[in-house]
Amino acid sequence: MKKAFFVSTALLLLNSLCAQLRLPAIISSHMVLQQKDSVWLWGWAGPGEKVYITTGWNQQRDSVTTNHGARWKLKVKTPAAGGPFTVSFNTNSHVIVLENVMVGEVWVCSGQSNMEWSYNNGEKDTRAEMASAANNNIHFFQVPKSTADAPQDDVKAQWLPCDSNTLKSFSAVGYFFGKKLQRQLNVPIGLINSSWGGTPAEVWAPEETVLQDETLKTAAAKIKPAAWWPNEPGQAYNAMIAPLTMYSIAGAIWYQGESNTGTYDTYGKLLAGMIDAWRKAWHKELPFYYVQIAPYKYGNNNIGALLQEAQTKLQSHPHVGMVVVTDLIDSATNIHPSHKREVGNRLANWALGDAYQQPNIPFKNPALAGAEVKGSTIVVSVSNAPMGFQLKEGGLKGFYISGEPERWVPAEARIVHGKIVLQSKQVPQPKYVRYGFGNTLAGNVITAEGLPLTPFRTDNWAVDQSPVQ
Repeated sequence: MKKAFFVSTALLLLNSLCAQLRLPAIISSHMVLQQKDSVWLWGWAGPGEKVYITTGWNQQRDSVTTNHGARWKLKVKTPAAGGPFTVSFNTNSHVIVLENVMVGEVWVCSGQSNMEWSYNNGEKDTRAEMASAANNNIHFFQVPKSTADAPQDDVKAQWLPCDSNTLKSFSAVGYFFGKKLQRQLNVPIGLINSSWGGTPAEVWAPEETVLQDETLKTAAAKIKPAAWWPNEPGQAYNAMIAPLTMYSIAGAIWYQGESNTGTYDTYGKLLAGMIDAWRKAWHKELPFYYVQIAPYKYGNNNIGALLQEAQTKLQSHPHVGMVVVTDLIDSATNIHPSHKREVGNRLANWALGDAYQQPNIPFKNPALAGAEVKGSTIVVSVSNAPMGFQLKEGGLKGFYISGEPERWVPAEARIVHGKIVLQSKQVPQPKYVRYGFGNTLAGNVITAEGLPLTPFRTDNWAVDQSPVQ
């Protein structure tokens, strides 16, 4: 009996020392690693066990020893874009070989349903892609919907090359973003989709970002619980973002805001805090490009317009960019505009022009530069319109002016020497102008490059007094 006890104990000790070598889901075959970077590879094995790692692009063999918690991590240098490569992980008792590993540019795609929307949701633009969708230079990592009370270190997912099957359930906006980057940069693209329809931004920020700020905490308490998505701060971040933050990425794209219209007044502060928290977690000043919400019939007090305004103001935050989509809606009664191809392309243009510094790419939407009252007119100056505007049949629309007291009326608009001149016989002494400012109101001013003018207003009146919806 004593001998059997010693043998059993020895076997247990041996098994504990040679525990199964394991990798997180995001370190797997078909992964795309960020090019020309020092990237973390990590996982688990027996405490004190040595793990040998061989990278296929240079056949270099490195080693690392697990800590007392059975964890290990090692930084390796990646080359310029290329592949496919293998990466192997060895211990004395186990071998894992990853195949079809690519090196290129990696982006996180996140937000609510307009980012999540895919072919399987009825998204139309991807239908034309199916016949030619197979592309080993675009790989997907689809994070499943999940929540957690504390930051997690793994997810149940896998990297897969783009083809007609994997594309069906992947973000259409993310795919078109990645497709344009791949074509323009000629490098492999890795897309990590971590989105969940209906979610407010609070769930994507670390809990402390919200709860340690009284303003954000109070606003978060106003969000009504729903049966189909979480509303508690940090819940999606913990399960769907935190496990990714050791994985090196180039940046993030974001399409969200519809579920925060009721707390529009704190949205700018909330999203800025979330962006900063993500950057801190990734230890990198990530480029962050987002889509302004589209016109939609929210039904009261111009809350959609006010959320758009908060998103516009957020552009003062470092290294962010906003895409305007007021020209891409089919109907103001559809919260999921169907033109996802162009949304993805405009996000890609931001990345190409800003993050990758490619020349001659118009990526910044035209925006209000100034409004000067001249007698019975208001003259609006616009930035980011070097080639002027497209002339629309029926004239420019979407402008309203008011004098004092407040009384908004549609303005006649014309272009004079590159500026927009507004007037109305009903307002002989105008003071303020609004453009596209209303839940369902979309103007039609488009630059020669095809980008819509950003909605704006020059007044600071309470908007529930406005008849414009």
